[in-house]
Amino acid sequence: MKKFYNPTRSEWSEILKRPTQTVEDIEETVNQVFAEVKAKGNDAVSKYTELFDGINLEETRVSKEEVSSAEFQISEDLKQAINLAKTNIEKFHSAQKTERIEVETTNGVKCWQEKRPIQKVGLYIPGGSAPLFSTILMLAAPANIAGCKEIVLCTPPDREGNVHPAILYTAALCGVTKIFKIGGIQAIAAMTFGTENVPKVYKIFGPGNQFVTVAKQLATRHNVAIDMPAGPSELLVFADDTANAAFVASDLLSQAEHGTDSQVILVSNSKELIENVEAEVENQLNDLPRKSIAEKAIAHSRLIYTEDKNDALELINEYGPEHFIICAEDETFYTEGIQNAGSVFIGNYTPESAGDYASGTNHTLPTNGYAKQYSGVNLDSFMKSMTFQKISENGIREIGPAIKLMAEAEGLQAHKNAVSLRLKELRTK
Repeated sequence: MKKFYNPTRSEWSEILKRPTQTVEDIEETVNQVFAEVKAKGNDAVSKYTELFDGINLEETRVSKEEVSSAEFQISEDLKQAINLAKTNIEKFHSAQKTERIEVETTNGVKCWQEKRPIQKVGLYIPGGSAPLFSTILMLAAPANIAGCKEIVLCTPPDREGNVHPAILYTAALCGVTKIFKIGGIQAIAAMTFGTENVPKVYKIFGPGNQFVTVAKQLATRHNVAIDMPAGPSELLVFADDTANAAFVASDLLSQAEHGTDSQVILVSNSKELIENVEAEVENQLNDLPRKSIAEKAIAHSRLIYTEDKNDALELINEYGPEHFIICAEDETFYTEGIQNAGSVFIGNYTPESAGDYASGTNHTLPTNGYAKQYSGVNLDSFMKSMTFQKISENGIREIGPAIKLMAEAEGLQAHKNAVSLRLKELRTK
């Protein structure tokens, strides 16, 4: 990990640069797959599943029998853990429900807002070396609470054409309506356009590699919304002398093992802690099954010493981390001062992995600095707000003259007429 001591503000942009790669070649591939899936549907999906996943499937939809048998392929302990996480996630997201908001803005002018669920949502769940069944909890559970009628899940098959049983078990538990053995670009394209088998959805959620990320962005050009721009996972920790170096190192490595393009950063006002954390990272790294992945991520990660806590906070807000851990005596300074972060974890006994799995908060979060303008997934992500208004005769008398003047000033005569005709009729009563 590279070390920096009291870097100047002019150096921050270079130090905080993400290890992102060019997407020009990726976009060309994504556009090609999208065009074929749009034109050829299932045939194109099968072609690219064989090309990218190495399996030719006659049927991509997961059968009821496969879902039923999955329950017996995972341990009771894991099922209990999944159920505990589901309970906590449902508690936290259910608490986010809001009631109808109604106000009479002027005498006789009643306005109100109500929320409606997005009817059809698509979930993308990566498979591969790390089948992220926990992401199903984070997406399907709030989708159900919101009242989404159709919840479509796509996930890549393995070389034998199977889906990890924990993914199937969790999907069934959380009320997913249809599951497909489709991964990567072709999955996003299938949910964008719809095929003979896969329904077209209105909004797509879920993480993925750079190909999936670019595919989701392309989907927005075809009248499909996405949860947020997302990229490689990242974590920033602020820790002082009150922090446990072993804990901090474990948190850094927990994000580094996600992928070679993940990034982890430690900011501290203690040089001793930085040295201790660096040593702990080396020690703990040797015991990780995904050591080769974590090593590459650690290579482009950062250890930053800042003497002044105001500079530290400003630097953190400039970075806008996906995950932000605070292990500091003056934790209030950072909790009150943080403006840009996807999710915040406070104290020595609050590991980032708690949010990934079972505390109740959502782990689908903005990366690559998008925490400056995007929220993580929440209940409202699966809903949209609709406004209503009803105006009485007295109400249109009250606001009608103002509407007429404003419409005339903008040169919109038909707008003015829509009010004038009503006011004219009322004058005859």
